[in-house]
Amino acid sequence: MQQFKVSGMSCGHCVRAITQAIQALDPVARVEVDLAAGLVRVEGSLDAAQIQAAIAEEGYEVGPA
Repeated sequence: MQQFKVSGMSCGHCVRAITQAIQALDPVARVEVDLAAGLVRVEGSLDAAQIQAAIAEEGYEVGPA
């Protein structure tokens, strides 16, 4: 399980956008988004750089948690 700190998430659309971006690269990845804490947890085959790039492409600031 990898965990990332993500800035700019505020609603259900943010959760869907991030989840879909990650699952587009790894369809079986398990993605958990905690809006209140600003955290995204991912369990799957992607490395950290791939996950961070997918989140950043959606317009969010992302870094290690």
